[in-house]
Amino acid sequence: MPSAPHEALHRIFQEEPSLFSRTLKALDIPFPEVSSLSVVNTDLTEILPIERRVDTLLQVKSELGEHLVIIESQGKRDHEKPPAWAYYISYLHAKFRREVVLIVICQHASTARWVRGPKSIGLPGMPTMTMWPIALGPDNVPAVVDPAVAAEDVVLAVFSALAHALSRSVNAILEALAPALDTLDVDDAGFLAEFIEVGLGDTTARQLWRKMMSTGTYRYQSEFAQQLREEGREEGQVRGETRSILLLLERRGVAVDEAARARIEGCAEVARLDTWLVRAMSVATVDELFD
Repeated sequence: MPSAPHEALHRIFQEEPSLFSRTLKALDIPFPEVSSLSVVNTDLTEILPIERRVDTLLQVKSELGEHLVIIESQGKRDHEKPPAWAYYISYLHAKFRREVVLIVICQHASTARWVRGPKSIGLPGMPTMTMWPIALGPDNVPAVVDPAVAAEDVVLAVFSALAHALSRSVNAILEALAPALDTLDVDDAGFLAEFIEVGLGDTTARQLWRKMMSTGTYRYQSEFAQQLREEGREEGQVRGETRSILLLLERRGVAVDEAARARIEGCAEVARLDTWLVRAMSVATVDELFD
C-alpha cells in the first residue's frame, strides 16, 4: 500500500489543480497556457481483474486543446514502473483520444534523474515506444525559503517543502512556510499544516514541523499541536493521526457518521491509523476506510 507521504506528494495537485501550471511555470518547463483544469477519476481498470490506478489524473484545457496529465509519486528507482507508465499513457490516449503528459514527483534527486532518462519499449536500437517523463524533485523544484515569497503562493511553498523533505534546505523552507500559512483562512491553513505533517513522513523535518506547531503562536495551530505540549509522544501521535484522518475526510466531503467517528477516535493502534490515513486520501465513503 502506498505510504502517506507518497499520497501527499501527488494529492496536493488534487486539492489545488492549478498548482500544476504554476509549478511548470516556476521551473521554466514549456507548456501551453492553461485555461481550465479538473481532476479525473484515476481508475484505469479494464474488464480483466487487474487493478491499474494512476496516482493523480488531471484534465487540462489549453490553447492547444484538451490534454490529460498523469501525476505519479516515485520514491526510488523501480524498473517495474516504466511498463506501468507506458500502459497508463497508451490506455488514456486510446480511450480519450487526448495527448497525455506524464509528471513524476520524487524526493530524491537521483530518482528524479533516473526518471528523466528515456524509457523505451522495443528491440535494441528499434524502440517502438519511448517516454520522456517530466520529473519534479529537489534538484529542480525551487526551495522557497523567503517568507514573503511563500506568502505569495502558499500551496507552491507547501509543495516545495514536500519535494525537499529529505534535502538540507527543508528546515529553511518550513521556517518560511509557518508564518506564510498565517496569511490564509484559519481552516485552510490548519488543513495545510496537517497536510504538511502527513507529507513529510518519517523524517527529521516532520519532527521539526511538529515542534514548530507545538511551540509557535500561529492562529491556525490545530488541536493536536496544542495537545502535544500536554501529552506523551505516543498518545500525541495517535491523536494527531486521528485528527488528520477526520480532517481529510471532512475536507474531501466524505460523510462520517457517529459510529465511524467513534471507531476512528477510539483506535489507539498507530499502524492501523496510518493505513486509514492513506485511505482517507482517496476513499469515496467512510466504509471504504475500514475495508
